[in-house]
Amino acid sequence: MVEIKSKREIEIMKEACKLARATQKKVEEAIKPGISTWELDKIAEDFIRQNNAIPAQKNYPHPDSRIKPFPATLCISINDEVIHGIPSKKVFLREGDIVSVDLVVYKNGFNGDCARTYIVGNASEEAKKLVDITRKAFFEGIKYAKKGNRVGDISHAIGEFVTKNGYSVVKEFQGHGIGREMHEDPAVPNYGKAGKGIRLEPGMTIAVEPMVMIGNDSIVELDDGWTIVTESGNLAAHYENTILITEKEPEILTN
Repeated sequence: MVEIKSKREIEIMKEACKLARATQKKVEEAIKPGISTWELDKIAEDFIRQNNAIPAQKNYPHPDSRIKPFPATLCISINDEVIHGIPSKKVFLREGDIVSVDLVVYKNGFNGDCARTYIVGNASEEAKKLVDITRKAFFEGIKYAKKGNRVGDISHAIGEFVTKNGYSVVKEFQGHGIGREMHEDPAVPNYGKAGKGIRLEPGMTIAVEPMVMIGNDSIVELDDGWTIVTESGNLAAHYENTILITEKEPEILTN
């Protein structure tokens, strides 16, 4: 069931979204060759808690109860890691890496979710183009995030844009509704048919998040049960915002 938020609920939710974006900025400022992903995670957690909020991804349960909950504030995924990379004191960023940072802030009963892929130092033109296409795919998708359209219109626009530029989208993972829960209805895939899915209504809040790969769309789950990598070993990128459906244009709450 899709939850329509009241004006009051949206105003409260905006606080979590604003803090999520501010946390991304803190992480972005700290990214440099030689820093560990654990250090980035600590910067984010400390900042979130100092602002009277909770890092929502920390201790988030895995769908498979045999796998331990996610142990960190940030999902940090480097190069061929697509999503859900686990921060570590043993993993250091290197010149030319691309690093995806996905975070969710919980404040006053609501969640704010955003992801970015950053370039560490000087990266290849191939890497820069992938990051740019992933970001642009998000904006192609939300052109259709309007009252009366359907979720499939967003999905189709993202998938078509990515494919025509010679890249692939992840099919096994997708965007989602968001609000009091991190993951709510509806699912928002990054591919599909226009005109399909539920109709968009003002007051809906959704996380739209293209996950884009060079080469084919095959992925592999690592032994930690969380980290997803490209099967080919090619680069992957991620870009996400929490958005609000309004009477007119969509509002990006985490921008």
